[in-house]
Amino acid sequence: MDQQTDAPSAVTHARALWTELAGVPVEFTSPADVVVAPDSLLCPPGWAGIVRIGDAAVITAPDARSAEAMGEAARQLSYEELVDPVRLGVALSGTAPLLDVLGPAALSYLERGRDSFVPFVPAKARPEETGGTVERAASDAGALNALLATVGKDDADEAGLDEITSPAFLLREGGGGGEGGDVVAAAGYAAWPRSVAHLCVLVAPHHRGRGLATIVASAAVSHALDAGLLPQWRARPYPSRRVAAALGFRELGAQLSVRI
Repeated sequence: MDQQTDAPSAVTHARALWTELAGVPVEFTSPADVVVAPDSLLCPPGWAGIVRIGDAAVITAPDARSAEAMGEAARQLSYEELVDPVRLGVALSGTAPLLDVLGPAALSYLERGRDSFVPFVPAKARPEETGGTVERAASDAGALNALLATVGKDDADEAGLDEITSPAFLLREGGGGGEGGDVVAAAGYAAWPRSVAHLCVLVAPHHRGRGLATIVASAAVSHALDAGLLPQWRARPYPSRRVAAALGFRELGAQLSVRI
């Protein structure tokens, strides 16, 4: 389904998502709006969460003490500096030193929906780079578990494949579909609030650097767009961010979680 002319911009759409995930009324502002939200989904429980989209940010804190410290930091720092752990750590050093950090992760979107999407086109690639036929499977397919077993916990958590609600899009070793070989790359998305498709991509360690992530991710993004959803790509590692850029995504924000 093509994006309608009166559809909200990617920035507006993304902000609506993250304000809902905050769990309490909050608005993207600069300086950032800080709210006490112990059940916030912007961060792990007991942490403070910062999300920047465009030129504004929101911050959720688990309690009043943390909110006061984060509010002071928000008044000192720009919206870009708020998601820089080093700058934030300096700003908090006198009141609530950082105990742990998760991120920052870039938040990328297709600014103009399908018009921004640059799908993978097999005809433009050399045969050895195409990776064969993309297979569509159920999200609970055993093949996903086998792929997840080839990576450590950090890689598995980063990919989030165990959370997808869409079909899984797979590539198998040897390029064949069906049961021809082990799955070496997979992608899908989790249905998030506000009609957002949160992309999840993973490639087996010994098969990286061959463009396989681009192939399976392209299939997942196309499926999300056909369903009328806003694809969201969240990534910390540079290679993942590079794949997103190749598919037409633009980094419009960032997410940082801190424990203070």
